[in-house]
Amino acid sequence: MSLDTTSIDKGLFREVMGHYPTGVAVVTGRADDGELLALVVGTFSSVSLDPPLVSFMPMKTSRTFDKLRRCESICVNVVGGEQENLVATIAQRWEDKFDGIEWFPSPCGNPVLEQSIAWIDARVTDTVDAGDHWIVLCGVSDMAVTNPVTPLIYFQGGYGSFVSTSLMARLQHEITDSIRAAEALRPEIEALAHSIGCEVALYTAIGRDEMVRVLSAFGPGVEQENGLARRIPIVPPIGDSIVFDLPENEQERWLSRAIGIDEDTKEVYQQRLGFVRTHGYALSLLPPEGPTAYETMCEATRRYESGRLTPADERDILATIRRSDVDYRVQELDRAGRYDVGSLVFPVRDSEGRCTLTLRLAQLPLRSTGATVAEWVSHARSAVTALERNSRA
Repeated sequence: MSLDTTSIDKGLFREVMGHYPTGVAVVTGRADDGELLALVVGTFSSVSLDPPLVSFMPMKTSRTFDKLRRCESICVNVVGGEQENLVATIAQRWEDKFDGIEWFPSPCGNPVLEQSIAWIDARVTDTVDAGDHWIVLCGVSDMAVTNPVTPLIYFQGGYGSFVSTSLMARLQHEITDSIRAAEALRPEIEALAHSIGCEVALYTAIGRDEMVRVLSAFGPGVEQENGLARRIPIVPPIGDSIVFDLPENEQERWLSRAIGIDEDTKEVYQQRLGFVRTHGYALSLLPPEGPTAYETMCEATRRYESGRLTPADERDILATIRRSDVDYRVQELDRAGRYDVGSLVFPVRDSEGRCTLTLRLAQLPLRSTGATVAEWVSHARSAVTALERNSRA
């Protein structure tokens, strides 16, 4: 009995197969004219031990592979979880793919990307016709592991990496110093929360993409359940109090995580970075519906905190955070005017002078005057000064 494969919907095929994770590799080579070649593939696999064979499956329309197949040898780079941006850069370029990218030559002279997990020098031995792809068999001539870390994988239409089941234990270990420094100033933080009647939280950055709360205090009647989760992603609009002090390329990376934003929204986030840089804080205002505008964002951060997210889950969470109705535009407050302030964030420098900490005030009293908000900012700045002094002690 023959199977009818023509009726399979292409979208369904992608969705179903997208639930099977594949490793990500970058195949490199050097053309006869000296051009350095690089092709991102999600279909690399070992084939045989005796003889040693590997394979990958490029699309037939790939102009880069058309050049690679004519190279005397190629090199397969197995990439790590921290190389997602590098992989995206290579995939998006039509030429000069190694511009600004660090690499070293393999024994056969092919590019090996810095920080790649492993490299495999090989020679194309056979190319098999397979629908809209080629199955490329390669004989291995040399190989090595150079950076034994977790690999980058492709799953559900996005890049990701393996998640440790002991994630929170690891985080607890990494933020121990920050917790100790914050606890020493708990009385000041609690006094700030009580004097204003709000939530005050101190977050510390973990890597480039996440913040973790190390201390919190609540004024009378303020509910802990209404706040952000303990772990939150550094994605616009979250994280400007940290990103503002980073190099321009890191700021662009932060902005790029807000997938789908228009130029006007991007400009709002850029203006906030400048405001934090100049004034040492930033604020947001609630829309007419009031504090409920934060509910979807808070729920999204709780989903994020649960861990074990698929790439599809994480994209949905980040998109939910980005779609918040909270007003993040930079604006001057009239001292006599009344405002519903959603949050105030203040960068805090650590013992090395880096802005890795954020003091965040939220669940603030509604319909407060601009003069009152100015007093909150002054009180919070005093707490920031104390935190920075304590971190240097």
